[in-house]
Amino acid sequence: MTGMSRLAIGTSGWNYAHWRGIFYPEDLPASGWLEFYSRRFRTVELNVTFYRMPRATTVHRWVSATPEDFVFSVKMTRRITHRHRLHDAEEAVETFLAMLEGFGSKLGVVLIQLPPSLRFDADRVESFLRMLRDKSPDVRYALEPRHGTWLQDEAYAILRRHTIALCHADSGGRYPKAEVVTAPFVYLRFHGPGALYASAYEEAHLRAMAEKIRRWRDEGLDVYAYFNNDAHGYAVENARRLADLVERESGASERRHKGCGIG
Repeated sequence: MTGMSRLAIGTSGWNYAHWRGIFYPEDLPASGWLEFYSRRFRTVELNVTFYRMPRATTVHRWVSATPEDFVFSVKMTRRITHRHRLHDAEEAVETFLAMLEGFGSKLGVVLIQLPPSLRFDADRVESFLRMLRDKSPDVRYALEPRHGTWLQDEAYAILRRHTIALCHADSGGRYPKAEVVTAPFVYLRFHGPGALYASAYEEAHLRAMAEKIRRWRDEGLDVYAYFNNDAHGYAVENARRLADLVERESGASERRHKGCGIG
């Protein structure tokens, strides 16, 4: 089962000027960063789509710059999650889905990150997810709630009914989390164990995560994992190490660029 499941480990974004000299060569222009990144990792999580809708030409450029087996996970626009708050958002959803079409087979998971103030409301979330599934039956979605009311059985049941993964997001205790599986895949986000986006994960933590990932893959679950602790290049370092540990734990025989990829 392990060999059949997908493993995608990468970082949340690649366009970081402070990675120059840490990850990117000093003399490499920013226009070449994605191609360089995609030779070392085979997935990335796009946060830029949360703030603004990229042009079709931009999406095409990203897709063209990456290998055939590269996967983009895409953060849902804040227009849907933070302005509409999952209510009366049909037009915004249609606009977002039209943009997603440009990724084609390279689309991984769409991340629905909710504002910390958005409490669980069964009717609201059921209505939203039903509409979302009607319009995009085949898209993989992960939901990252940031209010404790979401961590309950009724919410998990709704997510399972619509095949939405509960995002397992580590934020050093700032936001509530639960490692509950609600879809045929697991979606992990690492925001930093201490200072958000600015702290590195220690070896013991990464080893424990590698063991969990191995167990999920043994159960036939695909696993997507993204490091959002971009300060000082921690995300790159941690993602590389976790991928290496997972491959070692899984006994993978093939390695690609230090094991950061999809198996």
